[in-house]
This record gives sequence, C-alpha cells and structure tokens, in this order.
Amino acid sequence: MSEQNVPQIPGWLRFVLICDRAGSAWYIGTGFFFAPVLAIVSPWPTVTAACWVVIGLAGLWLGLLGIAMATGLAIVLRSNTEIPEDYWRSIIDYPTSSRPSATTRPDSRPASV
Repeated sequence: MSEQNVPQIPGWLRFVLICDRAGSAWYIGTGFFFAPVLAIVSPWPTVTAACWVVIGLAGLWLGLLGIAMATGLAIVLRSNTEIPEDYWRSIIDYPTSSRPSATTRPDSRPASV
C-alpha cells in the first residue's frame, strides 16, 4: 500500500469519539438522577453547590471533547481523506460491513404477504 492511500485519521480521534459518545450518554442518563437529588439536597446549600460543580465539570469535559472532536474531524477534512464506514461502525459497536449479512440467523427470510 502506498503512502498516499493510508488514511490521515489521527489516532487520538477514535478515543475522543468513543469518550464523547459514552460521556454524552452518561451525562443525559445521570441528568434523570441529579434532578431528584438536587431537590432532596436543596435545604443544604453546600451540598447543592457541590452537585452543581460536579454537573458543571462533567459538562466542561464534554465541551472539551467536542472541541477535540471538531479539531480531529477538521484535520481529516483538510487532508482530503474520507473516513471509511467501518471506522464509524467500530466507534458505535455495529458489525463491520465486511460481514456477509446483517441478519443474525442465516435461515431468516422475509415474511410472505
């Protein structure tokens, strides 16, 4: 394979994309947890402030991941490289497109109408 055919995808971009995906899911999920917790601890201003600091730091971390993700994707665009579908599928745990079929059972077929 020649040097020009090697994708110019930064190695750290995969880590950032995976962390951003997982962090966003956790942030949204824990939002459902923090709402009642904030209501319960509202009589104690120090505990409430500590909860808001945790929420803010998690949001800041996701913001920094977003900046890193935008930077990495801009690097890829600038190098005029296309990110292959298998790369994206590996980030979100989908099977790669090199598999023969998307079905899980080899004997499955569409229902007759």
